Amino acid sequence: MKKQYSIVLFALGTLFVVSSCGEKTKKTEMSEETTTEVMAKEPVYSTDDPQSILAAIEYAQGGWGNLWNKKDVQYTYDYRYPDGKADISTERYIFNTEASFGNYTQHDINAMPGTKGDVMQYFDGTSTMAMLGDKKVEDPQAIGGSEFLRRANYFWFVMPYKLNDKGTILKYMGQEDHNGTSYDKIEVTYDPAITGKEQNDIYILYVNPSTKMIDRFFFSLPVLGINAPVIVANYKYEDIDGQKVATKRTYFMPNEKGEYGETPNIVQTLSNVKFNNGFTAENITKM
Repeated sequence: MKKQYSIVLFALGTLFVVSSCGEKTKKTEMSEETTTEVMAKEPVYSTDDPQSILAAIEYAQGGWGNLWNKKDVQYTYDYRYPDGKADISTERYIFNTEASFGNYTQHDINAMPGTKGDVMQYFDGTSTMAMLGDKKVEDPQAIGGSEFLRRANYFWFVMPYKLNDKGTILKYMGQEDHNGTSYDKIEVTYDPAITGKEQNDIYILYVNPSTKMIDRFFFSLPVLGINAPVIVANYKYEDIDGQKVATKRTYFMPNEKGEYGETPNIVQTLSNVKFNNGFTAENITKM
């Protein structure tokens, strides 16, 4: 069981490294004029063109331009195992710099487990600093883990807008029924010439053709020898100020027989989500 938890944790971080390719281009080209245009035109959804489906997903989520214009976000994050262990943090991100702040009041799993006192992490888009209580963390391993979490948590919040980045290879895989809904399945992987990796992660997205939302997806993790997309994620969304936010995420790993249990290996809950808080590099770390 502990091995399964570790695999899922590494999966979350690895997705950031692979899928964020091309984000710098998207970010620097963003402007008020282009964001308005993005939101004004609903893309055509066609199973003959998987690229159009990803564009429709972005639109259904609320649009990258809409999110960009919200400037920043704060929410309470609960990352929990079935045995009750959890990481609970206040998360803050600034979209135009990808600054990522987290203050953990409980940290049993990923954020310096076994230590006493609140853990604060801050990635400013270039470098990372961490605090344990009122003391600055100097240990390189702990700082590296902090940057890992800061980048990964930010990535998962904006994931639907990163799937269509440069280097993406798409394939329509037909429909599959799940819980009474016929989903369009899209395989997403990446061009090795762009990522620099011989083996790249694979996602199988389950897209609801009515809502244009990703309710479910499978993914692989070649770096740990999981070459087939067998890790399962299920998402449930809330509409918050025009953005569909995945506020309930459950992850499942197969057992040795390839079977999935009824109880998720990890449950992630986002609550108290608030945009446009006025965060800057000077005040984002103030609690």
